[in-house]
Amino acid sequence: MNNSSPDFQIRPIDQGDREQWEILFLAYGVFYETDFSPDVLDGVWKWLMNPSHPIKAWVASGDHGLLGFAHLRFHDDTFTAGPAWFLDDLFTSPQARGKGVATALITALQDHAARHGGGTLRWITGAENTTAQSLYDSLATRTSWVMYEQEIDESS
Repeated sequence: MNNSSPDFQIRPIDQGDREQWEILFLAYGVFYETDFSPDVLDGVWKWLMNPSHPIKAWVASGDHGLLGFAHLRFHDDTFTAGPAWFLDDLFTSPQARGKGVATALITALQDHAARHGGGTLRWITGAENTTAQSLYDSLATRTSWVMYEQEIDESS
């Protein structure tokens, strides 16, 4: 399946994308009111560049650089005893919104999952992110699950 348009191409992230990915990832953090430290940026980048790490990334690349990214994580699904996928992060630059970039990135993740055993693709978004929800409602089934979160300090 072709996940590109005349205006952009979807491809796996590569080493040369660090600077532009970081700009987009920081903007993603601002959107969700999160300030990513240099240690977080370095840590996530190392994961993305490690071929054996379960998190993979794709980018949308245009004539003037990166337009967006998606991070996909593989995990085993206890409800099916099979493969599952979690779209950890999806972000497009404001100037790329409404041009099919997010849909093309999700399609690339679907294609990757299909080539690697299928399974269920899941993701979450902020309750206030109605723009994203409108797109997601056209691509997938909204669930009734409620998410909880708790920070756990490292044991000494």
